Amino acid sequence: MATFNLKVNGKKLSVDVDPTTPLLWILRDHLDLPGTKFGCGIASCGACTIHLDGTAMRSCILPVSAVGDKKITTIEGLSESGDHPVQKAWLEHDVPQCGYCQAGQIMTAAALLKENSNPSDDEIESAMNGNLCRCGTYTRIKAAVKTAAKNM
Repeated sequence: MATFNLKVNGKKLSVDVDPTTPLLWILRDHLDLPGTKFGCGIASCGACTIHLDGTAMRSCILPVSAVGDKKITTIEGLSESGDHPVQKAWLEHDVPQCGYCQAGQIMTAAALLKENSNPSDDEIESAMNGNLCRCGTYTRIKAAVKTAAKNM
């Protein structure tokens, strides 16, 4: 066990865990932030996407020992009131169906728009490619990303 001091959603938090523990389980089991979902466990589906210093990362394969002093943002920290332009666009386009992948989808879209405020269709498809949706809401996801881009 080792102690890790983390910066999560603007708060400094401390956990005493095995250094190889994936960040996903730290967030969900130790810090009570269940918005980040477990999907595949091998970084292939994107359900566990968080931001690490603003960059979209898969938390299911990221050991807590690799985080260092980087800022972690989860879906709970994207916006305190849920009014981030991506979240609002998701509602406007009625994107979620089962909703399981949506936190990861939103985090990936927010990271894309932070780096590229006016992405093309190809850039949206490329950025969102690693986030899987079993419900097949890809058309609505792309429309929501375009709407969010206009409102950021």
